[in-house]
Amino acid sequence: KKEEERVLVSEKSWRPCPKARKRLQACLEWVKRQLFRVGEDWYFLFILGALMATISFMMDLFVFRLYEAHRWLYREVGDVFVLKYLSWTMYPTALAAFSTGFAQSITPHSGGSGIPELKTILTGVVLEDYLSIQNFGAKVIGLTCTLACGSTVFLGKLGPFVHLSAMAAAYLGKMRTSVTREYENKFKQNEMLVAAQAAGVASVFGAPISGVLFSVEVMSSHFAVRDYWRGFFTATCSAFMFRLLAVFNSEQETIAAVFKSKLQTDFPFDLLETFFFAILGAVCGLLGCCYLFCQRWLLGAVKDNRLTAKLLATDKPIYSVLVVLLLASITFPPGLGQLMASRLTMKEYLTSLFDNRTWGTLVPNASLLAQPPGTDLWQDWYHPSATIFGTLTFFLVMKFWMLILATTLPLPAGYFMPIFVYGAAIGRLLGETVALLFPEGLSSEGDLHPIIPSGYALAGAAAFSGCVTYSLSTALLVCEATGHLGHVLPVVVAVLVANAITQKNQPSFYDGTIIVKKLPYLPRIRSRHMASYQVVVEEFMERRVVALAKGDGFEEVLVALDASADAEYPVVESTASPTLVGTVSRAQLVTYLQSHKHPQAPPGEKLATAGTLGDSCTIEPIMLQLSPSTSLHQAHHLFELLKLQRIFV
Repeated sequence: KKEEERVLVSEKSWRPCPKARKRLQACLEWVKRQLFRVGEDWYFLFILGALMATISFMMDLFVFRLYEAHRWLYREVGDVFVLKYLSWTMYPTALAAFSTGFAQSITPHSGGSGIPELKTILTGVVLEDYLSIQNFGAKVIGLTCTLACGSTVFLGKLGPFVHLSAMAAAYLGKMRTSVTREYENKFKQNEMLVAAQAAGVASVFGAPISGVLFSVEVMSSHFAVRDYWRGFFTATCSAFMFRLLAVFNSEQETIAAVFKSKLQTDFPFDLLETFFFAILGAVCGLLGCCYLFCQRWLLGAVKDNRLTAKLLATDKPIYSVLVVLLLASITFPPGLGQLMASRLTMKEYLTSLFDNRTWGTLVPNASLLAQPPGTDLWQDWYHPSATIFGTLTFFLVMKFWMLILATTLPLPAGYFMPIFVYGAAIGRLLGETVALLFPEGLSSEGDLHPIIPSGYALAGAAAFSGCVTYSLSTALLVCEATGHLGHVLPVVVAVLVANAITQKNQPSFYDGTIIVKKLPYLPRIRSRHMASYQVVVEEFMERRVVALAKGDGFEEVLVALDASADAEYPVVESTASPTLVGTVSRAQLVTYLQSHKHPQAPPGEKLATAGTLGDSCTIEPIMLQLSPSTSLHQAHHLFELLKLQRIFV
């Protein structure tokens, strides 16, 4: 006892001024109460938006430095063909190998975009370690190296940033519970994850409105209206901070669009051009169906092939090296790369494709072509032995399968930006074709106005990326990203036509990845035929259900555990009266067996011999049951809204 008193005295001796400390603690508690009177959500959502914007901006700076180093190395090796080839191919290959090896060594869940897994989590499925802080660090470093590979690998960062935002939101949610000293609520965590999705999109494109809409369309089948303000507030903070950092870094004079365009707004398009925008939407929809089918087939083929499956299981960096080496060899500028504008970065691709001038009229002008390379980005699309139409067509043909092949790489990467650029190239090709066919412009009456191919590039980018991801918000995304609203109506027409074709024939990019990875995810009911509304639960429910009665003992519980590996078991009133009472978890049943004696056990064991299941286990009540005559669509809505894994009938 004296030793304990001595310890207490020694501890208190290190904490002087108890009255002052008590007053300070009371003051801090008062400040916390005053700050949280408006709700603690505001502060954590602001921190989330500002944090993701800062990470996105700093990542862009690092990627720019690494890419400029690659360009410097390529210039400095001189005109030696072998050295130029090695400098062009080895640099991205080394970065891709490091990205794969580093990320996979930290956690195996850091590869890919993370959106398919996040969609699965938002349906109520628990995926361990996908939102851990270790995964956050691995994904940031791995994604930086992936983006530094440039247009050689042709990958983006939208999907990973949505995943990173979700991981940051989960970690901030834990910090929030420690500050407020409240229990971590599952629904509160889900609200933070919903807001994080919008912040991820806004921190990449600087587009808060379309960021919220894109997260609603892509990530969830149902959206709670109460989460709207959280999403908009976080996305606005993220987009504002992202553009503000650009001003502080002297990249821009004021806050402006990410891909600022100079499209004319007094007469952006003629009414007759709406027909060509609809054709563009149809072309994007058909190409989107082909892209989704081939991408899903290749993902499955890579998993089933013996060689590639072994590499992906044991030597993922080697697989990345082989694929990136192939892609880099094809994009080598003195080779085929000169027909694909392979020197450009992803941002330069979009800036050139959104050029407000008509390339077909610029080619004959020799004075423009005499300028040094790089002064006009459109010159990278020009080649003396091929027309502008030839280089754009070759780009589309080659990038189609190169994009699909790049999606199999086991490194942190996003797949939205590549299809966004690909759609812009489709629109640019069609726009240049229309401008060639109608050099004076189209007009049903009055003055003629020239065709603006960059307007078609905007529509193509929105239509192709929208149909591949099952989203309409891409129409607003291109307007926010470029600061141009003159083509919003024809862009919406193209997006609607493309989505109508793709959604009828193929699952979305993220749903297709979920199917290939066999993640536990509730698919949508694609058929809206009247006959589907006549399908009832009784026709497809699982009838082989292992149930227990409240009066069951040791032997019955043991038989049930051997017969099924379910996580929970239904409990009925009795065998004679099978009225559903509730459920009991498998863990509780195992504990029940460990604490009770088998009827045939030796008499020496000191365990409880009496006691039924109903007396010894906690039975969770059932909150919802279905009638056998409940329709398929009603059951599907309940699974989506309540995020359930199964319902008893």
